[in-house]
Amino acid sequence: MTETVKLKNITIVLNQPRYPENIGAAVRAMRNMGIDRLIVVDPRDYDLEKIRKMATHGCLDTVAAIQRQTDLKAALESFHYVIGTTARLGGQRRTGKPDATAKKIVSISQENQVAVVFGREDRGLSNEELRLCHELVHIPTAEFSSLNLAQAVMIMCYELFNACVPSKPAFTPRMAQRRELDAMLDQLRDILIRISYINPENPDYWMHHLRQFFTRIQARAREVSIIRGLIRQVDWYAEKRYRDGRRDERNRIMGKGAAECD
Repeated sequence: MTETVKLKNITIVLNQPRYPENIGAAVRAMRNMGIDRLIVVDPRDYDLEKIRKMATHGCLDTVAAIQRQTDLKAALESFHYVIGTTARLGGQRRTGKPDATAKKIVSISQENQVAVVFGREDRGLSNEELRLCHELVHIPTAEFSSLNLAQAVMIMCYELFNACVPSKPAFTPRMAQRRELDAMLDQLRDILIRISYINPENPDYWMHHLRQFFTRIQARAREVSIIRGLIRQVDWYAEKRYRDGRRDERNRIMGKGAAECD
């Protein structure tokens, strides 16, 4: 007995694709592997006739159900786990391979909505967009490393379709949605700036490792809520200490002035 990826909980996300033919070819690749949920974010050209032609007649229902969004962050808000694809290596990018990532998704997909994000044909996902992802995947190639968008979609969908683990996989509970995690990280960044823990001139640099930590531990919604409550309490206490200090300083000055008058 084996457990496989729950394909109905997988959504492919194309961010700012340039060509409608690539959207249609991606639909065909998805359906070949049993995945039928697609979000297209801010496409440059959304010619439905060209999309339908490349998707073929058997996939027209998926084309009709495509969700169009204008902003990637908003498009990912309701997902519990986000996988970003990148052709670039090095720097602060920690990437996995498609087969290893797919096996990891087996347990996650049982109770969580998973998005697999593909960037623009010419330049992929920006660093800011990659920070929206819990995990990054790099598709290894030979010396010539230029993959067509639909080819990349097919490879990822194929690995997800084939991924399996022995029965009784490691249980993964329902995780916090992307919007819940991002709201907590924004709140944490603001309070860390206020208490002078991180440099306000470049907060994203200092937040990078904290962001990696919180995405790696696969936090649950309740855990994120608890952390946000702690942050609010720290904020309240810092504000209270500030007000108390201002009041004590005023009292001290007033007391000193009264003593000089005597």
